[in-house]
Amino acid sequence: MPRRARVTPGGLVYHVLNRTVAGLPLFRKEKDYEAFERIMVEAQERRPTRLLAWCLMRNHWHFVVWPREEGEITAHFRWLAHTHAMRWHVAHNTVGRGHLYQGRFKCFPVEEDEHFFTVCRYVERNALTAGVVERAEDWRWGSLWARRHGGEQLKAILGDWPIARPTNWIRLVNEPMTEKEAERIRVCIARNRPYGNEAWQGMQAKRLGLWHTMRSEGRPKATAPAN
Repeated sequence: MPRRARVTPGGLVYHVLNRTVAGLPLFRKEKDYEAFERIMVEAQERRPTRLLAWCLMRNHWHFVVWPREEGEITAHFRWLAHTHAMRWHVAHNTVGRGHLYQGRFKCFPVEEDEHFFTVCRYVERNALTAGVVERAEDWRWGSLWARRHGGEQLKAILGDWPIARPTNWIRLVNEPMTEKEAERIRVCIARNRPYGNEAWQGMQAKRLGLWHTMRSEGRPKATAPAN
């Protein structure tokens, strides 16, 4: 059965994620992260889009993006992942030994209100959640660090947010997320479900052909027979 065509109109914010096959490490050494950052810069030159936040982890990566046009996300991340996979295999002497990524990237639209801040917090605190740093801003391979300490090229690919970032943003990112917040995002990642309030979710599901992502998970509960 052919997979569904991805519809990603411009003007919406999206969370984008991709993982490796079987948890294969994408980044083993600093030079692996640095190579990926160079590809990020190249991708912006060749297939530009607005990058709002990101976090590079050992076997996956997260981005929050705000494309201007339909198809922009696909063009950007297809080029980025394909280029990275080719160069990664060459660098690790694994050319011809199978796929690096699980498949095409996952993405879901995000409402531009508090839901947007929640997704950006989720992304920028990913390393903190994983326990690899004590403060989110100390993770060298994320946008939170890049905004403060990144070089000219890295700062240049950071786009302006659609709504003003809170002045206490770093403190907010370091505050633990509730389990409810984290679980909602995990479900959206797994199902490509729009993330926002109920009315907005329904509107975007209808607009983007994502009604199937709104179904309840698991089998319907059996109902007791009428007396």
